[in-house]
This record gives sequence, C-alpha cells and structure tokens, in this order.
Amino acid sequence: MSTATSTPQHQYHHEYPTGGLMPPTETHSIVIGYVVWLFGFFGAHRFYYGKQISGTIWFFTLGLCGIGWLIDLLLIPGMDRRATMRFATGPFDYTVAWILLTFLGVFGVHRFYMGKWVTGAIYLLTGGLLGIGWLYDLWTLNEQVDSANRRF
Repeated sequence: MSTATSTPQHQYHHEYPTGGLMPPTETHSIVIGYVVWLFGFFGAHRFYYGKQISGTIWFFTLGLCGIGWLIDLLLIPGMDRRATMRFATGPFDYTVAWILLTFLGVFGVHRFYMGKWVTGAIYLLTGGLLGIGWLYDLWTLNEQVDSANRRF
C-alpha cells in the first residue's frame, strides 16, 4: 500500500531507481584533505572535514606542538570517510565552497556560490562582517553546504 507522504532519503546511502542501495558519493576530496594537511598545524584539514573543536585546538596549539599534526597524516582517510557519511551530496561542492571561503571569504563569494545573496552582499560590503562572519563560516561551512544540498 502506498502512502501520500514520502520518507526523506537516508543520508548514508542513496537509492538506485530499482530500489537497491549504493554507497554514498564522496563529499570531500581526500587529495584536498592531504593538501590542506600541509597547513594542518593551523587546523585547516580538521575544519575541512567538519571537526571544528579539534581544528580550533590545532589552531591555538600548532597541531598539538606538531605531534597531532603528524598523527593526522594517518587519520585523514578516516576523517574523509566520516565526512562522506555525515554530509549530503548535491549541487554544491564542499571543496569549491572551502576554496572560496579560504581565499575570498571576506567578500562573501562562498555565500553567493550557495545562493545566499543577501548575506553574500552583506559580507561583500562589510569585509565578511569585519572578519567575524568569516570566522563563523570557518566553523559552519560544512553544515551550510549540507543544508543547501538537502534542499534539492
């Protein structure tokens, strides 16, 4: 018996048209994860994979005095898998959003990319709310992209 309501798509698997399940599509790039690991003593790779608290700790302790940074070399594949399981794929690419935030975030380009025209314009006119908005987006960008992708 069919009902009029549909259940939301499970975030961990995507359904084939025939009803079967397939593994989730990549949301983050492991190559980019290793590239930003080079700057990991500032927590860049941890922010990229949605680990804001440890990213902040790495930022203020220079990767736990370099020890955590070196250990992360081995942990990046697991971080990549967990990010793929946690975040939804869709029309907005996480890596593109992160590149835009990193290099043009104070101008709101990453927000324009996600269709957030009003806040993009505010960032453009205020330098990312004088940098505070840019810092906020460093903490929340994965969730923002995830939310935008789930709308589609």
